[in-house]
Amino acid sequence: MSQKIIKTNVRQYLQSSYSAWIGFVATLIIIVIFALLSPAEHSLGTHIRIVYLHGAWVWVSMAAFFIAAVCGAVALITGQKTFHSWSRAFGRTGLFFWITYLPLSLWAMQANWNGLFLAEPRWRFALVFAIAGILLQSGTSLMDKPAIASIVNIAYFITMMAALSATTNVMHPASPILQSDAWRIQAYFFGLVLLALAAAWQMARWWYKGELNCIQ
Repeated sequence: MSQKIIKTNVRQYLQSSYSAWIGFVATLIIIVIFALLSPAEHSLGTHIRIVYLHGAWVWVSMAAFFIAAVCGAVALITGQKTFHSWSRAFGRTGLFFWITYLPLSLWAMQANWNGLFLAEPRWRFALVFAIAGILLQSGTSLMDKPAIASIVNIAYFITMMAALSATTNVMHPASPILQSDAWRIQAYFFGLVLLALAAAWQMARWWYKGELNCIQ
């Protein structure tokens, strides 16, 4: 009887939004520790660690936007409202990671370029889509129309990818981690990406719990 009660309590805890926040904070702590233990690089030294972190952050943000677009498309095609909820949840999660990526980007600039080069096209691209994302997510939340939110998430992701492909690089390297010959650097980077994905999942789960069409 006691085991049944324990299992019930554990199940209720895992289904609660509280568990999502605990998981998110715990994952962030692990990310910080993992980043501090990551290997240094010959030219950038320990400053490469902020490059790992800001790179993983933007990858996960774009992955969340992609999932938001896919869920939105599935919802519009099938009419299943729960996918609208997941689209909104991942759209907001992607925006959170995108906004918090901006100060990480500034930190990486200062640490590795010895100054802030705000004319960098990649930086302006990131700032424009952060502002647009805030306005769009705020607007769809106020409207409370799940179908419109899904359409917005699809359009936002497609527009972002089109704009990114047309954005040139001045000082920002195209893909510094993937171009590296050091397997340890790549391994630590992808480890950070996996941890950041875990954090994003916890945040999306929290947003999803607040949706009216959430399936427990």
